[in-house]
Amino acid sequence: MKIIQEALAGTFESSDLLVKVAPNGGELNVVVNSEVIKQFGAQIRRVIDETLDAMGISEGLIIIDDKGALDCVIRARVQTAVLRAAGADGIQWEHLS
Repeated sequence: MKIIQEALAGTFESSDLLVKVAPNGGELNVVVNSEVIKQFGAQIRRVIDETLDAMGISEGLIIIDDKGALDCVIRARVQTAVLRAAGADGIQWEHLS
């Protein structure tokens, strides 16, 4: 899957996060801003990396503004933003976990 346009998913509400995705000229750059980065930063990053790997994303700019979201919310927001940025029409749901 290739990121071809900018896209957003999520909100700035408590227990949610905002994911911004944009093309980035051949490299993958993930920026995580979180209110709970000291306590859960490694787990947040692990969920983001696993989600991007599962979707075959190897390039793009991913900016995460987290407000204490659970793992399932992080995964869903990243998937949604990437699918929007890739202009995906026929989503293969069985490949998303």
